[in-house]
Amino acid sequence: MPRRPARAAWTVLAAAALALAGLQAGSATAAPPSAPPDPSARPASAAAALRTDAAPPELLRAMERDLGLTRTQALTRLAHEAEAGATAARVRQALGGTYAGAWVDGPESATLTVATTRAADAGAIRATGARALVVPHGLTALESAKSTLDHSAGAETPVRYVDVRANRIVVEETRPGAGARLLATTGVPRELVRVVRASEAPRPLYDIRGGDAYYMGGGRCSVGFAITRGTTQGFATAGHCGRAGTATTGYNQVAQGSFQASVFPGSDMAWVATNTNWTATPYVKGAGGANVQVTGSVLQPVGASVCRSGSTTGWHCGTIQQHNTSVTYPEGTISGVTRTTVCAEPGDSGGSYISGSQAQGVTSGGSGNCSSGGTTFFQPLNPILQNYGLTLRTTGSDPGPGPGPGEPEPGGTWKAGTVYTAGAVVTYGGASYRCLQGHQAQTGWEPPNVPALWQRV
Repeated sequence: MPRRPARAAWTVLAAAALALAGLQAGSATAAPPSAPPDPSARPASAAAALRTDAAPPELLRAMERDLGLTRTQALTRLAHEAEAGATAARVRQALGGTYAGAWVDGPESATLTVATTRAADAGAIRATGARALVVPHGLTALESAKSTLDHSAGAETPVRYVDVRANRIVVEETRPGAGARLLATTGVPRELVRVVRASEAPRPLYDIRGGDAYYMGGGRCSVGFAITRGTTQGFATAGHCGRAGTATTGYNQVAQGSFQASVFPGSDMAWVATNTNWTATPYVKGAGGANVQVTGSVLQPVGASVCRSGSTTGWHCGTIQQHNTSVTYPEGTISGVTRTTVCAEPGDSGGSYISGSQAQGVTSGGSGNCSSGGTTFFQPLNPILQNYGLTLRTTGSDPGPGPGPGEPEPGGTWKAGTVYTAGAVVTYGGASYRCLQGHQAQTGWEPPNVPALWQRV
């Protein structure tokens, strides 16, 4: 009989009670407007909702190789990370301005830490099973200071991010003294910032070489995730791979489609519409060409495991280091990307980042390589889906078109296919719910059914 993975303390306690502002982890219980749910059914846990137990063998093998885990440890880690993301999201909503970040630690991600600037919050944080850490600076204040640095940063200070573990902003410099000059120019207090030396500047990861994946005018990039927009099929990818109108051919050099929209720099997002010879599927290419299923797009927390698929180096895994990172490439600055320890090389750009079965983003760029190791950045997928009105193709039924490009922050009545960001409020079955974790809604993820994603208000 297989061993049942142990659960971290906070995955149990958080489901029992959250002492902050009287929030209940399972308080979303309103009935949907159509047929009522089975009264004996219970809302799914975060791990069940994100189907961590169905992680494909290819992903688990990559986690074993790159993170030094056994198969059981990899499955346990994915379950812990799903529960941690849900718990941290509830705590963040309750703490408000005193929240200073959250992250997971340990080989199995069994320790969730939540930081706050107010000592009085510590007991309530510990009541969820998480470790409480009192720090001097709130996340909002650090993000604001980072934004000030971003406006004046250049090629000599190519990367800026908030390190929630250290409660400071990190500025990477390629030339001695560049970080100090940036601080002097912006007036950001020195005590908020740690300057570190970058061994090399990050770069977009495309090249001009033969291979598989997709091609555009002699260059090569990798498909991110299959999407639909109405009856049109295609895929999300990196913006630096092509501009609107750029034609693409597939891995087999057969005519494929063209870029419909692209942003780079600023962000690094694009989508390609394919012709009728190509069919969108809910898969990412795994090791040896095997299919790895995608079932959603819930962004995972700092410290969580993440794996990347690219046409140059295949499958590689690592961990999420920081969200909302700013990177200055030779072509300009992009913001809102996620920094990881996963390696990548030219040609991997645009490729898939996935955690368990949850799509995370598309490869933007990085430094280093897959022989000596490196740092990479991915453009989160949900903003791509929202900006262009795309629907991620998943194993479930097609939820239909997204909200449409350029539409305001979604609210109103919950609707499958809509991309919701944390904090968005919707109504469902006569009750109001607040989104806890950004995701694209799909059938089966109605607010009463998934307390990992929605909180009744």
